[in-house]
Order: sequence, then structure tokens, then C-alpha cells
Amino acid sequence: MSHILLKCCTLALANAHITMSRGRAAFSSKPILPTLQSKTSGNEESSNGISGSGVRVFVRKKRVKMEDETPEKGIKAEPQELKIRELPDIEEFTYGKGKRSSHLRKLESTSNEPPGGTEIISSIRLAAEPPANWEKVLEGIRKMRSSEDAPVDSMGCEKAGSSLPPKERRFAVLVSSLLSSQTKDNVTHVNAGAIQRLLQKGLLVADSIDKADEETIKSVIYPVGFYSRKATNLKKIAKICLTKYDGDIPSSLEELLLLPGIGPKMAHLVMNVAWDNVQGICVDTHVHRICNRLGWVSGRGTKQKTSSPEQTRESLQLWLPKEEWVSINPLLVGFGQTICTPLRPRCGICSVSDLCPSAFKEASPSPSSKKTRKPGRDEKL
Repeated sequence: MSHILLKCCTLALANAHITMSRGRAAFSSKPILPTLQSKTSGNEESSNGISGSGVRVFVRKKRVKMEDETPEKGIKAEPQELKIRELPDIEEFTYGKGKRSSHLRKLESTSNEPPGGTEIISSIRLAAEPPANWEKVLEGIRKMRSSEDAPVDSMGCEKAGSSLPPKERRFAVLVSSLLSSQTKDNVTHVNAGAIQRLLQKGLLVADSIDKADEETIKSVIYPVGFYSRKATNLKKIAKICLTKYDGDIPSSLEELLLLPGIGPKMAHLVMNVAWDNVQGICVDTHVHRICNRLGWVSGRGTKQKTSSPEQTRESLQLWLPKEEWVSINPLLVGFGQTICTPLRPRCGICSVSDLCPSAFKEASPSPSSKKTRKPGRDEKL
């Protein structure tokens, strides 16, 4: 019996020694991976719980490592997403110069822009390119206009009130531009024209127009186009100039456009002549017609002709040098009054007809092309 007890005590002491030694190994600085990798005592260790704790420590470290790696991958992925969302440079987007980057191609493939956006940008770029041979055409027109025999050379808004003080002259230029709209120059600016009659009656300043009767103004400016409406607008303009500008006229394009009856063409003309401030090209019916005949302008986003003087101005300003903005108006107006007329243009005497895409297309029809009128029932054959 004592022999059996002695044997049990010996086994107990051996187990206690093994437990203490492996406990110290678990808290030591040496890695426990070799110990865990040992498979010799796997079943025995699982019975006393030592290996279970070791495995749990190893699994925890593995989980911690995986959790640490996940944010790192997320952090690395964020700059890529930001890079894709970067906006391209305006030069690269508008003109497409150089090689486009990959993030720009991704933007283009995933953009929500409406269809046709690229076509609009390209059309504006094409419209901004000067037309072929425009300098030769302009020089040819200058040579044809060197004689200065057109009505605009002797009658124009810049001639109005030339003998008046600066403030009164500016108001006279404004009145002249209003009256000359849709009216021939000889009706407005000749010696017996509307401007001269207003000057003789002392009605070319804001104060006198404000005090005058509207019927009197109508009788003086007749027969300018829409004389009744223009007389009403003159009274309103005079009142505004007296109350807001002390008898002078507005000095900005935006304020001029707020005056009744004043459109973009008149406003740009007044800014050029009255204030010597070039804000844009003055485009009237002659400039509008000739620029379209020469193929110098086109509608926005199309290759078709412009439909209004304002569209012509916007298209012309995209490529015409600014130093030509003032002189282009009287040059083309006189050319339109003498050679490139609205009806039956004189292409036969035009020196730039070989450079004009519309040459001889609107010429007067030949007598042989006229239809012979059939006799009526009451006419004898």
C-alpha cells in the first residue's frame, strides 16, 4: 500500500514540475510558436488546459494582426478614390491639349453631363478660330472704301452735337442713336434731318425734351421710323437722365441697356462714341448681313448663319482682334451702302468676290429668267 502511495506522489510531483516549467515558458520573451507547433503531447495538454490558453493567445494575435491590416488597406484605397474624383485642369478640359490622364478618362466615362456637351465646346473652339483669308478680305474692303463716298462717312451718330459741350454732346449722341434705328441716315442726319431740327428748336438736351410736349417732339422727328414710339421713349430717357445723372447719360453698358428703347447695338455705339470706351462691336443690319455673306460668323453650336445682330456680335468678338472693334462698323456699313447692298449686291465690281462664299448668289436675275406673264381672259391674243 505504501508502495502505491509513493508512486502516486512521484507522479504528482512530476506533473507539478511540468506545469511550473511550461507556465514560465508561456510568460517568457521567447516565442511560443515552436511550443504550439509541437504535436507530441497535444492530447495530454488539452486535458490540463495549458495548450488551450496557448492557442487562444496565438489566435488573438492573429486576429489583432488582421484587424490592423484592414484599416491600412482602407487608408491606401482612399487616395485612389480621391485621385479618381479629381477635377481636370480647365485647359485640359476645354482644349484637350497633351495626353489626358487616366482619372480624366474615368471622369468622362462616368460623368453625368448631358449629351452634346463636348460638341458645344468644340463648336465654340472652332468659332473662335479666325476664318480663312479674313485679313485679305478686310484689306480689300478698306481699299474699296478709301473714297469715303458712303452716307455713313458724312452722316452718323458721331457727328451729332459736335458743337455742344461734352455733357450735352453725349446726350445728343444717345438721341441720335435712338432715332437712327431702322431709319436711313439721310432722314436722321442730313442738314434738314431730325437731329438738325431738334438742335434748331433747342430740343437736343435732356431738360428741354423733358419740358416739351410729346406731340411737339413727334412733329419734329417725323418721318423717322416708329417716330411715335421714339418720342415717348425720348421723354422717358430725358426724365431718367435728369433725375439720376444730372442731365448726363449713363456711363456703363448695363445702365444704358436699362433705358427704354436702347438695345445692345445702340448701347455699344454710345459707349464707343460718347465715352470712348470700347465694350464690344456695334453690329447693325449691314454688319450682320455682310459678316454672314462672308462666312465670318455662325450660330453657337452650329455652322449655320446667325439669326440676329446680337448673335453676330457675339460670334464676331470671339476671333476679331479688339483693335478692329471700332473701325469695323463704319467700314462694313459704308461697304453695305455702296457695294454689298441688301438687294442685288454688286458682286461684279467687288474686289474680294473671289474670296466671298456668297458671291453672285444673290445677284439680280437676268431678263431671260423672268417668267412671261400669261395674258388674261379679257386680253386679246
